[in-house]
Amino acid sequence: MQCYTEIAPPTAVSHAIVLPFLSARSNNLLVAKTSLLQIFELKTTTTQDEANSSEGLEPLPQDITAGTSNDQAFFSDVALQKLQSTSKLILVAEYPLSGTVASVARVKLIKSQSGGDALLVAFRDTKAALVEWDPERYSISTISIHYFENGLPYAPWAQDLNQCPCYLSVEPRNRCAIMRFGPRHIAIIPFRQPEDDADDDFDPDLDDPADRPIKDKTQTNGDLLTTHTPYGPSFVLSLTEMDPAIIFPVHMAFLHEYREPTCCVLYSSRAVSSAMTVERRDMLCYKVFTLDLEQQASTTILSVTRLPSDLWKIVPLPLPVGGALLLGYNEIVHVDQGGKTTAVAVNEFARQSSSFSMADQSSAGLRLEGCSIQPLGENGDMLIMLTSGDLAILSFSLDGRSVAGLGVHRVSTSQGGDIAPVGISCSSNLGRGKIFIGSEDNDSLVIGWSRKTTQIARKRSHADMLNDDSDISFDENDIEDDDDIYGGGATISRTTSRNAEPIIPSEIVFRVHDRLPNLCPTGDVTFGKLTSNNQAKTASSTISELQLVYPNGRGRSGALAVSGQEIDPVILQEVDMSSMKAVWTFHSKSSALRGLIPKGSKDTELLSPDSTFHQYLIVSETSDAESGGDSWLYTIDKGSLNKTQKGDFETEGSTVDIGNLAAGTRIVQVKTSEVRCYNSDFGLEQIIPVVDEETDADLTVIAVSFCDPYMLLLRGDSSITIFEATSSGDIEEMDRGKQLQERAWMSGCLYRPSSVDSKVYAFLMSSEGSLEVFELPNLNKPIYTTPAFQYLPGQIGDDFVKRRFAAKETLVEVLVADIGDVTTKSPHIILRTSEDDLVIYQPYYYPIPPKNSPFFHNIRWKKISQPNLSRVADIYGQEAKTAQKGSVLRRLQNIDGYSTVFQIGSARSFILKEASSLARVIKIRGHAINSMESFHTEECDRGFVSIDDMGTLRICRLQPGSRYGDTGWPTKRIRVNQEITHVAYLEKHDLYALTTTEKAEFKLPEDDNHKEWLNEDTEFLPVTDRGSVKLVHPGQWAIIDSYALDPNEIALTMTVANLETSEKTHERRSFVAVGSLVATGEDQAAAGRIHILDVVKVVPEPNRPETGFKLQSWAKEDVKGAATSIAQIGPQGFLLVAQGQKCLVRGLIEEQKLLPVAFMDIQCYVTTSKVLKGTGLFLLGDIAKGLWFSGYTEEPYKMILFGRSGSRMEVISSEFLPQDNQLNILAADADKNIHVFQYDPESAKSASGRLLIQKCTFHTGHFPVGMHLLPSTSLPNAPASSSPAPINFDEESEDEDQMSNGTGDNTPVPETNGTNGTTNGTNGTTNITAPPPVLPQQVLVVTQTGVLALITPVDELIYLRLNGLQTFLNAQLEHHCGLNPRGYRAVESERMGIKGVLDGTMLRRWTELPKQRRAEALSKLGTEEMVVRGDLERVAGGLGYL
Repeated sequence: MQCYTEIAPPTAVSHAIVLPFLSARSNNLLVAKTSLLQIFELKTTTTQDEANSSEGLEPLPQDITAGTSNDQAFFSDVALQKLQSTSKLILVAEYPLSGTVASVARVKLIKSQSGGDALLVAFRDTKAALVEWDPERYSISTISIHYFENGLPYAPWAQDLNQCPCYLSVEPRNRCAIMRFGPRHIAIIPFRQPEDDADDDFDPDLDDPADRPIKDKTQTNGDLLTTHTPYGPSFVLSLTEMDPAIIFPVHMAFLHEYREPTCCVLYSSRAVSSAMTVERRDMLCYKVFTLDLEQQASTTILSVTRLPSDLWKIVPLPLPVGGALLLGYNEIVHVDQGGKTTAVAVNEFARQSSSFSMADQSSAGLRLEGCSIQPLGENGDMLIMLTSGDLAILSFSLDGRSVAGLGVHRVSTSQGGDIAPVGISCSSNLGRGKIFIGSEDNDSLVIGWSRKTTQIARKRSHADMLNDDSDISFDENDIEDDDDIYGGGATISRTTSRNAEPIIPSEIVFRVHDRLPNLCPTGDVTFGKLTSNNQAKTASSTISELQLVYPNGRGRSGALAVSGQEIDPVILQEVDMSSMKAVWTFHSKSSALRGLIPKGSKDTELLSPDSTFHQYLIVSETSDAESGGDSWLYTIDKGSLNKTQKGDFETEGSTVDIGNLAAGTRIVQVKTSEVRCYNSDFGLEQIIPVVDEETDADLTVIAVSFCDPYMLLLRGDSSITIFEATSSGDIEEMDRGKQLQERAWMSGCLYRPSSVDSKVYAFLMSSEGSLEVFELPNLNKPIYTTPAFQYLPGQIGDDFVKRRFAAKETLVEVLVADIGDVTTKSPHIILRTSEDDLVIYQPYYYPIPPKNSPFFHNIRWKKISQPNLSRVADIYGQEAKTAQKGSVLRRLQNIDGYSTVFQIGSARSFILKEASSLARVIKIRGHAINSMESFHTEECDRGFVSIDDMGTLRICRLQPGSRYGDTGWPTKRIRVNQEITHVAYLEKHDLYALTTTEKAEFKLPEDDNHKEWLNEDTEFLPVTDRGSVKLVHPGQWAIIDSYALDPNEIALTMTVANLETSEKTHERRSFVAVGSLVATGEDQAAAGRIHILDVVKVVPEPNRPETGFKLQSWAKEDVKGAATSIAQIGPQGFLLVAQGQKCLVRGLIEEQKLLPVAFMDIQCYVTTSKVLKGTGLFLLGDIAKGLWFSGYTEEPYKMILFGRSGSRMEVISSEFLPQDNQLNILAADADKNIHVFQYDPESAKSASGRLLIQKCTFHTGHFPVGMHLLPSTSLPNAPASSSPAPINFDEESEDEDQMSNGTGDNTPVPETNGTNGTTNGTNGTTNITAPPPVLPQQVLVVTQTGVLALITPVDELIYLRLNGLQTFLNAQLEHHCGLNPRGYRAVESERMGIKGVLDGTMLRRWTELPKQRRAEALSKLGTEEMVVRGDLERVAGGLGYL
């Protein structure tokens, strides 16, 4: 039994659409990332264009550096002209879906809760969901879900639904929508219109009374009860019912400017084949149908035949062009409402493949396969975005309402024609001169276009730029024309805007506004050791840790991504302060500096209104309110810390907190029993004792919160005192009021909203768990009170009803802080529970208040999904620690541009948020942190300083160029500018080997096999990949050497192997083994090659010591068929090579050749091979027949087939998963399913071991890239340390048989019966004995969409407990779009179903439940919460070394 848990969300954008979703006047971008729906809004900011907007691709985040460009050399008018508006994407909400999104469409309903439009989402399993925005719940709301699985007749020879196209098309006037699914079926969903409710057509004298429209009824409680839904009954039609000739539909869509719903279909009556271009050319037809929704019938009104056979998409065009645009691979065809066609050839193959009449623009050389097209302005021009990342503009020559011609113009690089990502998956027009381009392979971009200016412009104000963007929206529902029954004769009068001016392609310039990072791997991952930087060492250098390295991006956007579960900061300085437990940094201002003329950057910073350069650092021997200990003052000077005794600073006694008041002119030192106030020179100005006002008894300070000019003290008797700094700098205690005096308080903080008003609010949590907010300086009555937070509900509003016997969470701390990045930040309430869990709430407003309203006017709170729970320490035999006294949450204003909160202690976590992500809780690597503060100097820009539990003070920065909020995994990308296909790590040299490809034109070789093509005269050559192998040094992440492969040779596989180089001396060396494909033409059999590359030391280049290594060819072997998979096998240092239809074991000999010693016939193309180290067991997966479980022995050399999968499948990846005394085998197929097999020769189901027993099959929804068997650090019998035994990467070590998870020889080993074993594996039998491993194991699944998942084995007791919890969560949690999580994971074609596999992704939503629902679940399970927490940690953790 296993548990499948997704630990990182998808990042690849598959679909996108723009619509007013949140409100009628909003402009929102909705993005689907396979199974994740995200809602964005656009924020326009004014920026200085420091880089030339006509340059190519924008630099990746790690390439962006601070500073100004050479534009300062220009005179001021040119610099002023570069002021421009930039649009940024701000995430509003995101929702995981239990389904794979196939298409999205915009629907305008009669009425919606938000006043905006609704979203229609189609899923791969033939479902469609209609959703809208619910402003009261601040979430999406499912209006309806439509199932069409049963709409298809049974046909055993037909394609599966997941192999058929599925997309939506909505009628422009929102009267109906079509969902295409199956081989040739459509589902039509009608939408009600305002005229449907009118009863003007009902005649009571002539019509039947039963036909009278049913009006809305009002219930006795005043609620409106309506019998009408926004949609009508849907129905399914076969396209052959519309026209019997529609046997092979290509595409269909609704057309504009028709009074009745009118759709067009592009189809053929015979199958189109590129191999039969001559025999079946120009065989596509284009027909237009008018739909009768009431009669469920259609009428043909237009037909165009003999169209080019390579047309693949219909793009409906609104006015002023109208008609439809047909996109082909080699041409573009326009068809107007009368059937007139106008075409243009965009490459020279258009004439060869079609006889259709078209204008010749073959010099453009466009490849239109998979391209996307969007309107460019309002005059009808279109922007073509090619899959290669290039841009082109399509122009229309209009003669009245008729299209006289088409023109295609490439956008040059100087105009930004290469800024689009390679591999476009979708696009959507954002309006106002901006377009969103989505990609599944690279970053998704928001690009904008503008016209070049021919003269120096005056300085444009921010209002001028916003006016340029204020285009008037145009709703085609308002068009009415009685002269044309189809609305074709309408003349539209529009307000003139810049976008309506004629477009001259040579004057259009494109630039990037914003990007959605795509962090998904394009190839398999590898694991490498964290290395120290030359300039600064990392915190991980103190413990053995690993990092995840994988290829990212395709084409010219190729990069190397480095990721891990924890933040690995750059350490700039380390100081041993073993007795210190707390640290603070601060700065002070003096009124004497007001007349100072700044000299240098430091003076400028000090005199600026937001001066934040830290001048002093204070450390204390205690970090809580206990007595004892000393405090010491350090000055910060040019990166060094100098201990000093300045002024009247008090060093005796511990310090609780340090802060600034009175506009930075007062330094406040809060000690355990008093508050000391100093001026900027540490002259003592004031001492405030901490005593009880009634008894004069001494009290201690527990926690402090500063917000100039106020200071809040939480005292030992659970009382709160608030002080205010006057204009003269004196600190005076405020009148607390009766309510504040009589209540006992658990926690409190001060907060000033940055976006609403400048008032300061005191958020206080009482001992009963209620939250009360006071608006300072009034402390007599709270302005906001709610007891709801202690129940942890999903939403908190004014209508919250307190339940008498509801379970409550024990809350110990509250903090309100702005969380975000430089683009945007928003307030969040962070609650800490007694178990050190963090619960995060974000405010929203309903109803939306007027502008400049108070912060708490109509405020509500929504809980953010945060699945991270604090670690259960007693899993490894340690007792759970009690909650830390005092304040644990630290508000940090600017850490490398992030406004964040840090949780000190063993949790040691940041709360980080990007503009395009939710807030994520991410741990920092290293030991427990006792104290942390921001640290900003000239030498350390926006860093932080911390003291860990070992007493080490570190001054650190976040890794430059890293991103945190996108997946919750800190990830840094290093641009390579070539597509990376494989990555491998060489531990001996601490280097990474990459295989890369770059595009090159393909020419047939001049040999005897291609004589008929020698005289081929073409300039439009096909493009293929050319491979190379590169070495990368991780210190600087620089390429230090490159080994070029032959032309038309592509690396298909690579591994690092410790091979034996001599049969006599048995010397072993570490090599890079590469298997490649040599393509010489599609009419020739593929050849392969095996490269054995050695890494040798050479003399490094001057000032580049990392270049002291070079790749050298050790052996090269040409083989028949492509070498598709290579792995090291056996203790003697041999290679397992899959070449063509065979699998061989090869070894190096003295002649530097690869000698085969054993082989096995596979009969199919092998896609994956995995070896269980320490044994002779290996797996082979092929493209058609399934999985092969085999073994290899060396005395004698032979390969034995143990068992095969019973079902046929296209295996993409496979892996072993030993569990107790069982050997489980995992296989991922091309249908995004994972199959769990078990090898048990004693079972009757295995046919004496010849078949692998299939235990279960479950659907992941994401295409797999690789699977890796890894040790787990969170399961039982794991060591108590924070990291496991290190993974063995040393290929030359004596213990080569050690497993990658550190289990050594305790791995399942087959015992073969020699007489029964044969080399072809037909009669091989085996008995497997599997002693329990030292370390438990789990499998990491890597997918193309960016999802990382863990498959964790669980025992029966845990399975039963978590299965009951999963059932409870399925019933209690909201499932967006009305989808069924169990149905999503189930595979209907498999009899075993999903029994035996838990959905860990659903289990991690345990934290979304209110406290009462959790108590009910525990009661039904009959267990305690700590047991459930331990189970959840087991299935979602285990990667402590990352």
